[in-house]
Amino acid sequence: MRIRILRLGLAAALGVGAGAAGNSMQDNDPYLWLSDIQGAKPLVWVQAQNARTDAALKSDPGYRKDYNWLLSILNADDRIPLPQAVDRQWVFSFWQDASHPRGLWRRTTVEDYARSRPNWQLLFDVDKYDRETGKNWVWQGADCTPSFNRCLVSLSAGGTDAHEVHEFDPAAGTFADGFSLPAAKSQARYLDDGSVLFASDFGSGTLTSSSYPRVVKLWRRGQGMSAAKIVYEAKPDDIGANLLVFRGPYGVVPLVQRQITFFAADYALVRSDGTSLALPLPRGAQIAGVTQGQLIFTLRDAWTPPGQAAIGKGALLAFPVLAFAETGRMQPVSVLYTPGPHAMIAASVSAGRDAVYAPIYEDVIGSIHEFRFSRGRWRESVLPLPKQGSTEVVATNDWGPEAYFTYESFTQPPTLYQYDGTGAPNAIKSEPGRFDASRVSVTQNWATSRDGVKVPYFLIRPKGAEGPIPTILYSYGGFELSLNPWYWNDGHRPLYPSEPWFDHGGAIAVANIRGGGEFGPAWHQAALKKNRQRAFDDFAAVAMDLERRDLTTPSKLGIVGASNGGVLTSVTMTQHPELLSAVVCQRPLIDMLRYTRLGAGQSWVEEFGDPANPPDRAWLAAYSAYEKVRPNLHYPSALFITETTDDRVTPVWARMMAAKMEAQGHDVLFYESAEGGHGAGVTHAQEAEYWALTYTFFRQKLR
Repeated sequence: MRIRILRLGLAAALGVGAGAAGNSMQDNDPYLWLSDIQGAKPLVWVQAQNARTDAALKSDPGYRKDYNWLLSILNADDRIPLPQAVDRQWVFSFWQDASHPRGLWRRTTVEDYARSRPNWQLLFDVDKYDRETGKNWVWQGADCTPSFNRCLVSLSAGGTDAHEVHEFDPAAGTFADGFSLPAAKSQARYLDDGSVLFASDFGSGTLTSSSYPRVVKLWRRGQGMSAAKIVYEAKPDDIGANLLVFRGPYGVVPLVQRQITFFAADYALVRSDGTSLALPLPRGAQIAGVTQGQLIFTLRDAWTPPGQAAIGKGALLAFPVLAFAETGRMQPVSVLYTPGPHAMIAASVSAGRDAVYAPIYEDVIGSIHEFRFSRGRWRESVLPLPKQGSTEVVATNDWGPEAYFTYESFTQPPTLYQYDGTGAPNAIKSEPGRFDASRVSVTQNWATSRDGVKVPYFLIRPKGAEGPIPTILYSYGGFELSLNPWYWNDGHRPLYPSEPWFDHGGAIAVANIRGGGEFGPAWHQAALKKNRQRAFDDFAAVAMDLERRDLTTPSKLGIVGASNGGVLTSVTMTQHPELLSAVVCQRPLIDMLRYTRLGAGQSWVEEFGDPANPPDRAWLAAYSAYEKVRPNLHYPSALFITETTDDRVTPVWARMMAAKMEAQGHDVLFYESAEGGHGAGVTHAQEAEYWALTYTFFRQKLR
């Protein structure tokens, strides 16, 4: 049973990020001194920039109103306590509110969870632990033994990807002697009550060039760490070795994922004696779980299994992994679903004890498909859930019939459904509306990109608004991440904009550009490497379409993006300054000629290309905003927001871009939080600050 907090952003799927620091990039750039992330001089610069931004934005009367509004919703008691895991009769959840800003890890029974007010059993109080230790710890998840007598609890300092792992006794509520790992980019999973499969930094030569662990060991209880047996080694130039351990009535299926590139991996099954058996899966397989001895996965690329017909990219498959482990011979692969050209299978596919549940989207509108295996055949049905929004699988029970789904849209708050495999899913919890949805309209429009491809986008706009109005355009456009409709409750995306934005007469557009996964792997692959310009063209096409329809004007249009969205927004700012008036770049990646030198940048080469390779460098140089920004051109006003403890993208790129633009005389603000990692804050107060700054900036600049 694994409980984890998911943070969106570059390399989130790989678990933990690398944290290089110091002046490792020596050339003649006058702003490289800012790459000393914790250096005294750069931090003085950060403090001065923060003071400028505070004076410009936090002194605005609207800032405090926005901040209070956002924080009140983020801390509201009537939010849905979503399950992070369901294990046998227990539902586990992690909860933050005004009294517990760092959070509570807790559980209740499946039966009690269905009630309006469950009786929660407290397992771990992060705020209390912070007070006891005098440090700012951030919860990063837990993995527990089958008997639940011990858990491996992961905590990071300030939200970094690197974290400590310590064994915890949930009955006593204290840490116990046993398995423990110092701060590193570790992964650790129980195989049983007495053994752990783990990957970590074991010293020289044990990390990849991307700074992820490459050595996996099997650690028996009572052994010292040095006695743990090596069971797998990835190559030094791989991204890293990841762990996937599935447990259910079928037994234990422990896998090592050798992440060769961000989109290609080999898989090996770890046997009980510590040897490994390579699985005959394609390198584009993305594993979703195990049910009834069947390994469930989707395809990034088309595949022809031995002796079978070709299977198209994006398909959902089942492979008899236990039969293969017993015989060592290839087993027939079953095709559960193959999406059409405008469809995709979302990442929250999950395998429970009795069935596989897949969120399947057609033209960015979701449904839940159920696949049951009986008498050697898979049978598919579509569950009766609301339409015209997003449907996601939240959790499934490996030991029971329970599955949990959510439905939400831009105007419909989330509803949580419980399903036991019979009848229709039962709505057990609903979040109240946070704004009057009757006052806005939602349309899905299509823009034509430069190469003629039709690109969809959603427009959320006050009803009755006529002519051009202030509009925020948001997108991501990378790593196969889809922007499906949401109820403004994800801080990586525009957060609860009703009072801060809609009530001021503003609109928001959400663009489903290439590079994302809205139409499956092909939509993502269309904007990889040398074709990255297509994502930028798609985004610009949506901006042009909004203006062509007289819905906004360049003086009223702003763009926002985070992480990979920092590449998107900074490039759009430099390629099309005539289209917009304001840009907010949040925890951004920007300098594409140096991005591999810090953080986890080396692991994204398959997405962008390698600047050390001359052909790749040529196309990266053609769009990299840091190299393209010029002193004698007029650019939109810009706000850069980042975090000192971001060890995935790092704050370096935002610092250097802001400093360069300021020196060139452009209108630029910069804000850097002391903690947060690669996320929109680790507490609700930090998240509210993040977005209150953003909305205040747009209100000031878009008129």
